[in-house]
Amino acid sequence: MRGLLLLLALCGLVSAFYLPGVSPRTFKKGERVKVKVNKLTSTMTMLPYDFYSLPFPKPDKGIKESPENLGEYLAGDKIENSGYEILMLKNENCKYLQRVIYTDAQCDQFIEAIKDGYHMNWIMDNLPSAAAIDDEESRTQTTVYDIGFPIGKFRTKTSKGQVTLNNHIKFTISYHPIAGKSPGGRIVGFLVEPISVKHKYQKPWKEALGAEQLMSCYTDPITGKDRPMPSLDSRRTPMYIDKGVEVIWTYDTIWRSSKIEWASRWDIYLSMGGRYDDEVHWFSIINALLIVLFLSGMVAMILTRSLHRDITRYNRIPTEEERAEEREESGWKLVHADVFRPPTNSPMLFCVFVGTGVQILAMSIVTLVFAAIGFLSPANRGSLMIALLLLFVLMGMSAGYASSRTYKMFKGKQWQRTTVFTAFLYPAVAFVIFFLLNIAVWIDGSVAAVPFGSLFAVVSLWFGISVPLVFLGAYLGYRKEAIAHPVSISNMPRPVPEQPWYMSTWFTAVVGGVLPFGAVFVELFFILSSIWLNQFYYVFGFLLIVWVILLITCAEITVVLCYFQLCGEDYHWWWRSFLVSGASAVYVFIYSGYYFFTKIEAIYLVSGCLYFGYMFIISFGFFLMTGTVGFYSCFEFNQKIYASIKVD
Repeated sequence: MRGLLLLLALCGLVSAFYLPGVSPRTFKKGERVKVKVNKLTSTMTMLPYDFYSLPFPKPDKGIKESPENLGEYLAGDKIENSGYEILMLKNENCKYLQRVIYTDAQCDQFIEAIKDGYHMNWIMDNLPSAAAIDDEESRTQTTVYDIGFPIGKFRTKTSKGQVTLNNHIKFTISYHPIAGKSPGGRIVGFLVEPISVKHKYQKPWKEALGAEQLMSCYTDPITGKDRPMPSLDSRRTPMYIDKGVEVIWTYDTIWRSSKIEWASRWDIYLSMGGRYDDEVHWFSIINALLIVLFLSGMVAMILTRSLHRDITRYNRIPTEEERAEEREESGWKLVHADVFRPPTNSPMLFCVFVGTGVQILAMSIVTLVFAAIGFLSPANRGSLMIALLLLFVLMGMSAGYASSRTYKMFKGKQWQRTTVFTAFLYPAVAFVIFFLLNIAVWIDGSVAAVPFGSLFAVVSLWFGISVPLVFLGAYLGYRKEAIAHPVSISNMPRPVPEQPWYMSTWFTAVVGGVLPFGAVFVELFFILSSIWLNQFYYVFGFLLIVWVILLITCAEITVVLCYFQLCGEDYHWWWRSFLVSGASAVYVFIYSGYYFFTKIEAIYLVSGCLYFGYMFIISFGFFLMTGTVGFYSCFEFNQKIYASIKVD
């Protein structure tokens, strides 16, 4: 059974990196191009809903849900068909979709959704809809694009009403013609312009005539034929939603030839429509590099001057005068018999943290490398989520191995309990928070609530693959010899002299966590925007560079502070090495709070719970990863320096 689950996980991982269903498709002239609808999203509530949870016009043949993968379920996607009929290379204006007389309750649904800032998200040929917006954030005069488009607009300075409904959609579809083929091409752009218009017609309404009886559309007074776009009268009256209104849904279709090739059609989304320049990412990298250069200079100074001088002094043969004086040695050599003494506070928990940190570190390495070389495409929805989940599960062996090796080095006896905690601590914390939040959104009726089947699949991966791999890794780790130290450990611990306030554990953690956070905070802004503001993040090349700089920064700042600590004859470095670099996660969580109150206009309590609940899971994982890097850096540093001195 476990072998079968492992095989399924490997197959899922391959499918996450492979891009099925995103190969170029050429549409022939007159062929129908399907318009699919996805979830309704709002950055104010963070609760996505089913598109047809609002009384939008439904397809004549009924609603059909598209098959989705595990990643799409976890992301809250719900893709369904629509009633819009788009024909390749056929321009149409004021095409009639449906006439609906809404009840007071249905109008209230629209009003509440529009006030909450909900957007519609549509898909054509696997390409999400984009809408031109006035970008106030970047303060640029250029046109930028946003994913999705608003249901309507909340107007506060009108006398006739406050809420308008976008009941007319203008599709502008770009296509790349294929040379030597029959008339047709490949879709490379899907731009949507929502318009609010109160259609006028000669009463009574006749369903068979449809758009022919609409007076709010341009018609030629001589021939009676439709004029070229735009199709709606510029003096149109907006469609105000109040109580029991009649709404006529219409749409335009405009086809435009484009030089953009199919392989480049995602560029407008991946660059956020020109909202942010690549110079911002380069600034982030340069900022991080300056921090690394500063720390590297400090480390080089310590290694080439102070440390080299210390090793030379400790290893030289004392003169007769020095022997007669019997001068007592000082500095980091004095604690050589205690420096590798196991931590007195929670050594088992320390090993569990290290093991889980190695698991997250390995997961992030593989994910970023695959994403940077282009295997994780946003065109394959849910691939990144599947990759993260499956890689975390498959890296369980590294967690068990690292925790067991560390615990055996501490000469611990309760290895079974250590292995169980390694397999369950972080996943259990994440799952409990996720499950409670899932119940909250399920009660609210949001599509963000993960179905029971998907939840069972996640639990099966955890118990069926991750847990056995953790135990397998622990078994392999305990079979190996314990890690040898260059110096022996004394039977009696040496008393630690009183330390100055600035060398306390918490102060060094507060200071040490600033620099790693400073190396990533610019890129963190884009990551938070992609998670919570429905924006695409695909500059994984930049992110990989910043991630490497982050690890180097964690290692260097921890080594520097560890050296100062040992020079003060304080040998309790185990937990401090973990906390110094891991403290950067506290700054990440604090920054996420700042981002929440300045960039996100959350209006419901459940929205704040969702945000801070998931950010706690992310920050906790970040703490374990960076703390593990700090620990291993200090451990290797101490191994090297104490192996280079002579000890009586």
